[in-house]
Amino acid sequence: MSASGSTSGSTTLRPDLAAIAAMIRPGTRILDVGCGDGALLEHLVRTKHVDGRGIELSQQNVNACVARGLSVMQGDADTDLVEYPSGAFDAVILSNTIQATEKPRAVLEHLLRIGRRTAVSLPNFGYWKVRGSLVFKGKMPRTKNLDNSWFDTPNIHLCTLSDFLDLTRLCGAVVVEAHALNENGETRPMKTDAWGPNLLAPGAIFLLKKS
Repeated sequence: MSASGSTSGSTTLRPDLAAIAAMIRPGTRILDVGCGDGALLEHLVRTKHVDGRGIELSQQNVNACVARGLSVMQGDADTDLVEYPSGAFDAVILSNTIQATEKPRAVLEHLLRIGRRTAVSLPNFGYWKVRGSLVFKGKMPRTKNLDNSWFDTPNIHLCTLSDFLDLTRLCGAVVVEAHALNENGETRPMKTDAWGPNLLAPGAIFLLKKS
């Protein structure tokens, strides 16, 4: 999944990536899974001096990461996370990718095993505009956060925020932080037991740890 937009000499992080970056402690050991073009990883290395590694499916994106001077290898979250030892990283990041994996539960369980903390961002298929598109238009939705037609979307396991929270419990995870994302790219703290974000937030960011 693409990590961000970038301009010459500077990088503008996607809002969910900026929120994830704020969760990462300086000087820690980080694995960014599905790191895209490496914008978030580069930002963390440059501003928080992390020991950053990445894994990315697209060879084109791997090449872009290497061009940034990052330590990134080509790999698939669905098959290659099993190779990483438990507790190898202080934090593991999965940004806007879990819904595109073949085995989301297995992927999340590996992330929780590999990292002491796991940061996950994802779109919310329970968002009111998504629901409205299905109800009133009878078509798969297209929104700012889900800007693909049904036939070319990378998303294969569609879930709401409530669905994801159910998965975290199945995986034995505890939510350390949760932030709702709005269409303007602003984040706000989110109560995981509230109904509002599941209806009103187009996406969210969670910081998890193993219970």
